[in-house]
Amino acid sequence: MNNDAFRQLWHYTALIILAAMALAPIWVMIATSFKDDILVQDGTPLWFFFVPTLDNYEYILTRGKFDRYLTNSIIVACASTIMTLLLGGFCAYALARTDFRGRNLMANSTLMVRMVPPAVLAVPAFAFVMLSGVNNDLMVLTFLYTALNLPFAIWLLFGFYKQIPVELEEAAIVDGASPLQVFFRVLLPLMKSGYAVAAIFTFRIAWNEFILALLLTGRKTRTLPVGAAGFITDTGVEWGRIMAMGTLIVIPPLLFTFFAARQIIAGMTAGAVKG
Repeated sequence: MNNDAFRQLWHYTALIILAAMALAPIWVMIATSFKDDILVQDGTPLWFFFVPTLDNYEYILTRGKFDRYLTNSIIVACASTIMTLLLGGFCAYALARTDFRGRNLMANSTLMVRMVPPAVLAVPAFAFVMLSGVNNDLMVLTFLYTALNLPFAIWLLFGFYKQIPVELEEAAIVDGASPLQVFFRVLLPLMKSGYAVAAIFTFRIAWNEFILALLLTGRKTRTLPVGAAGFITDTGVEWGRIMAMGTLIVIPPLLFTFFAARQIIAGMTAGAVKG
């Protein structure tokens, strides 16, 4: 075996090991979701050979209020994603097309705001919501998630807008296009990949966030992560149902990431194809 073949074998072996380490927790979650309480409490790590059961999924889908939690999560995640993309896109475009001293510093410093963990904002947000009297409202979560995700969206889209030549906008204006037509008909098609990346991160953060949702939601406005935590009771932890809920929670982000990733690839390769 020559050096190149040995190096390639080593690279593939390392990739397989890393992939197994990354996928192992997911497989444990899925396998546990198909176990009954006896198998889970037994302590034997039966991850492959056991008799699966659908009792956990049946309980969640029929008696676990899954439909209500799913509806709340979809409303909050989709609304915050749309608002973040709209506001972040306009702010990033203004920064990219306005030349002033400290522009790059301002665009990059917005990302520092995103470095603040949601746990730090939990107590101030809870106090503000209680004083304003609008607690247990999904719109509160929507605005909070939008505020949390805006810095990253502005920073990301700013870099994409800077890569688009200004001459394209000038040519469209010469042809009689209005500023809104330039933005939606010229810039937006070229920004599909950037908006897809921003949408993936924004949606996943809003979909999986737990601390703020736990503090600011009630029985009728709980999201899926808070609903999954409801299986931690005084008598014990219902691991099978928690894992079943977790398995159902990860499906929409995976599907959304898959379809958005196709848009990213299409946007990256569109410039290489001549009409």
